[in-house]
Amino acid sequence: MRGVLGGAARVGAACVACTLASREFLAQACALRRSGAARGAGGAIHKPVTIADHMSSSEEREVVSAPAKTQAPAGRDAGAASGPPIGATPAAQSTRRRAGLGFAKRARATRILGLAFGFLAVGAVLFQDGAHPLVWAALVANAFVWPHAAYALAARSAQPYRAEVRNMLVDSAMGGIWIALTGFNLLPSALLAAMLSMDKLSVGGVRLLARGTAVLGASCLVAAAFTGFAFRPAATMLTIVACLPLLFAYPLAVGAATYRLSRSIRDQNRALAERSRIDGLSGVLTRGHWEDVVANEFQRFCRTGHPVSLLMIDIDHFRQINDRHGNPAGDQVIRNVAALLRETLRSPDTVGRYGGGEFGIVLPDTDAEGAFVIAERIRERVADTPLAREGNIRGTVSIGIAEADVALSDTGEWIVRADRALYRAKALGRNRTVRTDAPSS
Repeated sequence: MRGVLGGAARVGAACVACTLASREFLAQACALRRSGAARGAGGAIHKPVTIADHMSSSEEREVVSAPAKTQAPAGRDAGAASGPPIGATPAAQSTRRRAGLGFAKRARATRILGLAFGFLAVGAVLFQDGAHPLVWAALVANAFVWPHAAYALAARSAQPYRAEVRNMLVDSAMGGIWIALTGFNLLPSALLAAMLSMDKLSVGGVRLLARGTAVLGASCLVAAAFTGFAFRPAATMLTIVACLPLLFAYPLAVGAATYRLSRSIRDQNRALAERSRIDGLSGVLTRGHWEDVVANEFQRFCRTGHPVSLLMIDIDHFRQINDRHGNPAGDQVIRNVAALLRETLRSPDTVGRYGGGEFGIVLPDTDAEGAFVIAERIRERVADTPLAREGNIRGTVSIGIAEADVALSDTGEWIVRADRALYRAKALGRNRTVRTDAPSS
């Protein structure tokens, strides 16, 4: 007996460690998402759900996705805190509600599985104690009716995440009752308390854990008072065997869900990183990532001496286009110029949006003469192509060229040199190409 209880304690400690590790990993991922850009005791495995962005502005704590849970008859704690922020648009509220309903569906599945395991653990004790039929009816209702009732409550709610938080507290209350009704039988009681506590901790951190623990303790004391504080801690072999599915399934579920969560977060981070590289309007690199390419090419030039040139390109009279035709037309001009640049450039060349109507291009293995040929090809294509359908908008570009040389101290100076050539092209009348060493058109 002592060995079984010791093993249960070690499994519980390992699950707590896994849960804490999962929570920390997810918290960091949520922080990354915001910088660029769930939940009692009866559940099984959750699909990854990031819910920090659904928090109310009045709640400062971060709630992250819960790892997999397989728990006992207190039900699956499944929910995140709060509904839409104050002042959220109807579209945002609708999106959050749809996400909440999707989560509630997953929570129902986890409750069904977890409560089935919990029914075995608690039922074994009640069977040996000769429990009253009403107690059995309550256990059956908690194990097989509550998962569906909890989903119905969340589905009817305007704020499904808040409803799931309430469901989590109901799970804790039922867990405390079953602990008392089993006479504080050590093995099922320890499993119930551990599963409920780990679930709260993984979903809502210390704050939600404290709330759930308080509810569990209060319900346990009330139920114990009705039973005369019966204390039957010894676990029989039948009880031990009935607890084994819950005891072994839970850590396996935690490991499986943590693996899925880590893969999901890795995929999301990869997608976020890709989106952060691309300018949403033009479809070319953002300024920061383009400057990274410039730095890499400059370092390669310093190592090998192979020629490399920069083009700085600006759409002529772009402000007037916006003022005369409106911002949507200006956006269309940006998109079309970017598309022309991609079509005209070679595969090794890299284009990025530098800001407003200005673009930058890195031309590896290209000297100033070769860069001039490419720049003129770009200039002529832009001049010959309508840049927006509405209003038959046509435009031109001015281009500055700077080839890297040993006199450059860093990439910033290289970009400044190309930018000066660009402004010289503007001063000479626009719709022309100028090199740093000599004016050309």
